[in-house]
Amino acid sequence: MKRFLALLAAGATAMGLTVLAGPPAAAATGCKVDYTVASQWEGGFQGGVKVTNLGDPVNGWQLKFTLPGSGQKVVQGWNATWSQSGSTVSAAGIDWNKNLATGGTADLGFVGSFTGSNPQPTGFTLNGVACTGSVGGGGDDDGPPPATGDGTPVGTNGQLHVCGTNLCNQYNRPIQLRGMSTHGLQWFSKCYNNASLDALANDWKADLLRTAMYVQEDGYETDPAGFTNKVNGLVDMAEARGMYALIDFHTLTPGDPNYNLDRAKTFFASVAARNAAKKNVIYEIANEPNGVSWAGIKSYAEQVIPVIRAADPDAVVVVGTRGWSSLGVSDGSNESEVVNSPVNATNIMYAFHFYAASHKDNYRATVSRAASQLPLFVTEFGTVSATGGGALDRASTTAWLDLLDQLKISYANWTYSDANESSAAFKPGTCDGGDYSSSGVLTESGALLKSRISTPDNFPTS
Repeated sequence: MKRFLALLAAGATAMGLTVLAGPPAAAATGCKVDYTVASQWEGGFQGGVKVTNLGDPVNGWQLKFTLPGSGQKVVQGWNATWSQSGSTVSAAGIDWNKNLATGGTADLGFVGSFTGSNPQPTGFTLNGVACTGSVGGGGDDDGPPPATGDGTPVGTNGQLHVCGTNLCNQYNRPIQLRGMSTHGLQWFSKCYNNASLDALANDWKADLLRTAMYVQEDGYETDPAGFTNKVNGLVDMAEARGMYALIDFHTLTPGDPNYNLDRAKTFFASVAARNAAKKNVIYEIANEPNGVSWAGIKSYAEQVIPVIRAADPDAVVVVGTRGWSSLGVSDGSNESEVVNSPVNATNIMYAFHFYAASHKDNYRATVSRAASQLPLFVTEFGTVSATGGGALDRASTTAWLDLLDQLKISYANWTYSDANESSAAFKPGTCDGGDYSSSGVLTESGALLKSRISTPDNFPTS
C-alpha cells in the first residue's frame, strides 16, 4: 500500500524535522537511482524516485539527495519517512519496505515546491554510498515534461490538477474533458467491455469514462470486494485507451452521504492505494446528496478526502453539492453556501448535475455565476427530464453544452448504456452485440452526444 506523510516543509528546519525513524542498519555497497518528474505546474512539481540496491541485502535504508534549486522544498512525500534540512532531503524506509534484497527496489515519490528555476536533484546516496542512475522527465529547463505523443487525452494532458477555478493539465493550462457515464454496474455490466470502450475512445473520441458504482440499490454494499474489482477493471480499461476514469461513489438513497461514511472510507482507501500511480484517475466521493445540508456534505467530504490523500496525494477529488448536486438550486438555495464555506481541502472541484428538459435558465445562470468562484465539474447530466425519461430537449441540451464549452467545464453524460429510457445513448439490446457507434444503434440522445464529444479537443500543450 502506498503510504503518505504530509510535511510542512517550509517550517521543517525551524521545527527540527530532521530526525528519521531509526538509523540505517546496514551499509549499501552499490545502488542505482532513477529520478523522473511525473508532472509540473507553476511553482510545483511531482518527483518520482526508484532506488535499486546493487549490493548486499540492506536491513533499513536511508536515501539522501540535494535539491539545488532556488527555494525547492519537499511539501509532501510517500513510501518513506521524509525530512529536509536546508537543501538536503532524506527519505528513510518504513516498516513494509525497509528491507532491500540484492536487486531489490523501492519506489518513492514526493510533491515539491520551487521558486525561480527547477533543476534536477543531485548527489543521491543510499546509506552513505553514492548511487549511479538517470535523471529525466523535465531536464534543467523550467518547463513541464513533454507529452507522450500518443495523442490520447491522458497521453497529452498527463496528471491533472485544479488551478484557480479550472481543471488544468500538466502544462498548467485549463482543459475540458468530455465523456460518458456508465449506468449502474449491477445492472449493465454487459455494456462495458473491450468493444464498447474501444468505440468510446476511438469512434466517440471521448476523454472520460465515469464509472457509476451504486452503493445501495443492489450495489457495493452487497459485495464490496466484487464491486471494487469491477471499478478497478474499468479504470485499467480506460487507462489502456488513454481516457480519464472518474470513480463515482454513487450515493442516491439515502441522500445523506454520512450514512455511507464508513463504506466510503473503506472503498476509497482501497481504490486510491491501488490506483495511486495512475495519471488518469479522478475521484467523485458522493454522487447526488439530497435531503441534507451543505454543512453535512462538507463534514463528510472533510473526512473522506484525507483517506484518499493518504494514498494518492495528487489526484483531483470532486465533491457533491446540495440538492442532487445542483449547488443547492433544487433546494431553493444557490452557490453562495459553498462559496462562503468551502471544503477545507486542496485540489478539489464541486459537482453540478442537470437534466436539460427539467433544469433551464435559472440553473444555467447559477453555473455562469459560480464558475467564476468555484471549480466545477458536471459529473452527470441528461438530455431529457430529471426522471431519465421523456423527450430529448435538443434546444436546452445545446444551450447547456455551449455554456460548458465556453466555460471549459468538463462533463459526463448519463448514460453510456442500453437502458430502456430516453437518456440512454443506445437502443435497448445494443449491449448484446458489438456495435456501439453506428447510427442504427444510437438513440436521439446518443447521436447528439456522439456528435458533440467526437469533435476535436485541441488540448493546449504550451
